[in-house]
Amino acid sequence: MLVDTKQKELPFIGLECGEFITPITIAYETYGNLNKEGSNAILICHALTGDAHAAGKFNEEDSKFGWWDKFIGPNKAIDTNKYFVISSNVVGGCAGSTGPSSLNQKTKKPYGLKFPFITIKDMVKAQELLIQSLGIKKLLSCIGGSMGGMQVLEWAITYPDKCQSFIPLATAAYQSPQNIALHEVGRRAIMNDPNWKGGKYYDTKPPNDGLSVARMIAHISYLSDVTMHQKFGRRIRKKDELNFELHNEFEVESYLEYQGRSFINRFDANSYLYITRAVDYFDYGDKKLREVLSQNSSLKNSKFLLVSFSSDWLYPSYQSIEIVKALQFCNIPVTYCEIDSPYGHDAFLLEDQELAPLIKGFLKNL
Repeated sequence: MLVDTKQKELPFIGLECGEFITPITIAYETYGNLNKEGSNAILICHALTGDAHAAGKFNEEDSKFGWWDKFIGPNKAIDTNKYFVISSNVVGGCAGSTGPSSLNQKTKKPYGLKFPFITIKDMVKAQELLIQSLGIKKLLSCIGGSMGGMQVLEWAITYPDKCQSFIPLATAAYQSPQNIALHEVGRRAIMNDPNWKGGKYYDTKPPNDGLSVARMIAHISYLSDVTMHQKFGRRIRKKDELNFELHNEFEVESYLEYQGRSFINRFDANSYLYITRAVDYFDYGDKKLREVLSQNSSLKNSKFLLVSFSSDWLYPSYQSIEIVKALQFCNIPVTYCEIDSPYGHDAFLLEDQELAPLIKGFLKNL
């Protein structure tokens, strides 16, 4: 399946912080065709450092498929013979959508830290404007994992009449103190890099060391103890005995260094600061989720599928169960499944044998 990333310029977006961006550009990809009734559209929401390239590849020689290609395509769980699938890069991102690295029309320079603060609600508001511009009045479903799952919940809360069903995966109704702490360490790594220069690095060398460390910290949280043992154990890189080195002694260290080094080639440090903060601000904890869900009577005609993964310690299963209980309290139809997986948080990207049938069956019964 060959695809192109497109861009749509939208007039403006008012943000939760009270500021606005105009114009705003959203990068997106589509797969399949919209039917005559406009009733088969599905929105895919990406995780923290994802982009619009969710499926397919750009040309025949391209070796890299989209980040959720296992699930999207002809005869797959999200069957592009049946559904019109949209995936967009979030506002605040750096893969074609307006973000800190974008040109500020007033100053003719990159926004940097003059970019306004964004929230998950702002991301969803931009997505809704994109959906409108594509002539879609109501989505059949909204699907996403991790930060993408938070966007799915925000769709249900903010635009309950504009989506028929919701599939949040490996996510939570709020960012936990532990995860805020992990984000803060990553942000400090970036901001303490001398090349960060208060966010004004676009004409000079970027803060690659800090961004690389931030990615390494985050990547640890995506794996599980079981996966760490299986992939790396305590294996030494160069030989079967200790080298008495402070750097890259173990295979797991080399792996993390590779992840950090790869990341700096595709992501903007300021975007990382803004997007992690947007996730930290996400909070429908305690009784807030029940309260906002109960205000939307139309959600009782919607359907939810929630999936968590047994070894996910970033967004553990109890947080999905909290969402399930809030939906049940409000008499909103919900199906829940915990998949037994060793892959940790990354399981929502990898467990196609278990997850794909759940999604396929859920969509078939809408």
